[in-house]
Amino acid sequence: MILETTKSSLGKKLLMAITGAGLFLFVIAHMMGNLQIFLGQAAINHYAHFLQSNPEVLWPARIGLLLFVGIHIWTSVSLTLENRAARGTPYEVKKVVDASLASRTMIWTGLLVAAYVVYHLLQFTLMTTNPSYRTLEYTTAEGARIHDVYRMMILNFSNLGIAVSYIIAMSLLCLHVSHGAGSMFQSLGLKNESYAGRIRCFASAASWILFLGYASVPLAIQMGWVK
Repeated sequence: MILETTKSSLGKKLLMAITGAGLFLFVIAHMMGNLQIFLGQAAINHYAHFLQSNPEVLWPARIGLLLFVGIHIWTSVSLTLENRAARGTPYEVKKVVDASLASRTMIWTGLLVAAYVVYHLLQFTLMTTNPSYRTLEYTTAEGARIHDVYRMMILNFSNLGIAVSYIIAMSLLCLHVSHGAGSMFQSLGLKNESYAGRIRCFASAASWILFLGYASVPLAIQMGWVK
C-alpha cells in the first residue's frame, strides 16, 4: 500500500504533507523547550533531564523524526525533479514570475536547514564539536547532579559566529514554513478558496512566531539578558 503510494505524484505529495505536518509540530515543541531558558537554569535543566531520563520515549521519537525527515526530503527532491522534467521553458518562466520567493526556494531552504540540523545535533546532542561540554554539571535542589544544558547554551551562543549562523538557519526554516504550511493543507485536501486567505495568514504568522521564538535565545544571550 505504502509502496504503491510512493509511485504517484499525488501519493508523494500526501507523504510530504504528512511528514511536513509532523515536523512542523516538532519545531513548535522544540521552540517551547528552548524558551524555557528564560525561566532560569533550573527549569531548562530539569526539562532536558526529563527527556534524557526517558529513553523509551526519547529514542522512538528520535527514530520517528529521522524517518519523517528522510521521507520529507526524498519526496521533495523527487517531486522537484519530476516537475522540472515535465514542464517546458515558457511555462517555467511564467511560474517564476508568479511564484513567491518562499515557493521558488523550497527545495534549497529545506536542504540547507537539513544540513544545519546535522551540525546542530553534533553541537548540542552528541557534543562532538565541544566534548568538554559533556562534563558540565548542575546540582538540583535535591542534590542530584545533572547535565547543565543551560550553561552549554550560554557558552555556545556567546560565540557570535554560532549565534549568527543559528539565526540565519532559523530564518531559512521559517521561510520554508511560510510556504510549506499552506501547501500542507492543500496536499491534505483541507484548502479551498473560501478560507485560502486564512491559511496564508496562518502560515505567515506561524513562520514569524517560530523565527522570533528561536532567534530570541541567541539574541538574548548575545545582549547579556541571559547569562
